Amino acid sequence: MEYTTETKLALITKRAESEPKTKFTSLMHLLNAKYLRSCFKQLKRGRAAGVDGRILESYTEAEIMQAIETTIEQMKRKTYWFSPVRRVYIPKDNGKQRPLGIPTVMDKVVQMACARILEAIYEPQFLSVSYGYRPKRDAHGCLKEINHMIMGKKVNWIIDADIKGYFDHVDHKQMMACLSHRISDPNFKNLIYKMLKAGIMEEGELQPSDKGTPQGGIISPMLANIYLHYVLDTWFEVYKRQQIQGYSQLIRYADDFLIGVQHRPEAEQTLKDLKQRLNENGLELSEEKTVIKEFGRFAVTNRKRRSGEKPETFNFLGFTHYCTQTRDSRYQVRMKTSRKKLNQTITKMNRWLKQIRNQLLIKDIWQLLMLKLKGHYNYYGVSGNFKSINRYYRKTRALTFKWLNRRSQKKSWNWEGFAKYESSHPLPRPQLTYAIYNTW
Repeated sequence: MEYTTETKLALITKRAESEPKTKFTSLMHLLNAKYLRSCFKQLKRGRAAGVDGRILESYTEAEIMQAIETTIEQMKRKTYWFSPVRRVYIPKDNGKQRPLGIPTVMDKVVQMACARILEAIYEPQFLSVSYGYRPKRDAHGCLKEINHMIMGKKVNWIIDADIKGYFDHVDHKQMMACLSHRISDPNFKNLIYKMLKAGIMEEGELQPSDKGTPQGGIISPMLANIYLHYVLDTWFEVYKRQQIQGYSQLIRYADDFLIGVQHRPEAEQTLKDLKQRLNENGLELSEEKTVIKEFGRFAVTNRKRRSGEKPETFNFLGFTHYCTQTRDSRYQVRMKTSRKKLNQTITKMNRWLKQIRNQLLIKDIWQLLMLKLKGHYNYYGVSGNFKSINRYYRKTRALTFKWLNRRSQKKSWNWEGFAKYESSHPLPRPQLTYAIYNTW
């Protein structure tokens, strides 16, 4: 019986789970033509081109099969080299720009093939504290775990940490050392190393990539999780927690993480040790964004007794977490869309409506608008956050009226006409889509 690569990956996952100390010695044979072809089919369409100027849709069936065969032959001869990624910048919500590295189509295929192999090996080993870029784990699950930790455990202090430019500062040698914990196939590791060292093409100039994993690469999230699994997750769970007398817990989503601690002195020592640990591995905490905040069941009474101040809040994954009470005066942690994130999304909606108002028919704008509203509710529609998503809905509705009224020199709508159109083409109303509080 001949096994497909997908079947072999399932077997690798079972072995990785049952034998956590086993190193995988032979992986390159998995990169066969059929497997690479399946990876090509999984690539998302409509993406930008790499340095060769080609997009996925430009390949004919014959061309992609020939490219795959050539790639496999080059990998066998150890002469396959990744092309430099094309550097582009996209605007961030805070007005700054985020650099992205766009690989060529064939490099994307190889990246996806390697990423799936790495996932088969490392996913069983990743700890439950990690939520980002993992199957069947998402931001909502991470937020729920934070809520459960604060509500159900002895948390009085939150270390709200921020790694400065994480994806740009991953140390390549340390990255390869992390891979060596489970992989001893030198050819497969060499392929990953070539990927990291491919370089960056910006404005016609080739820049070396001495460190970092370019955002935009398919394999980057997997490599980032592997790196932080050893540098942060395992270090904290296996080593640091044993030194802390009171309760403590790390919760991480990609490169965003926080730590709940019971006692202030231990929170301060943990932050000090954390800085040292990251510095030893080429990373650095942002001094401006990393803080210790008093937060938890006793924060309200303690702060009121000491200074009369309200308890602090903290932001994580776009939400502001704050202390409050239920109607029967019981302690509760709640979430709302952070003011900064809400203002950014409203500004982004305003910019989008202004840009496309004369490019599309109203019915097409309306369909896209409905999708955007539903997407917003699907993420931000968590328990207790109705007020914030309702504000987003009302602002979006007002902006839609404003910009669709400026499709020509004279006004085409009044509020009565707008309401009439909306009654026959209703926009999605705000609704809560994810339960946080009643699940612990």
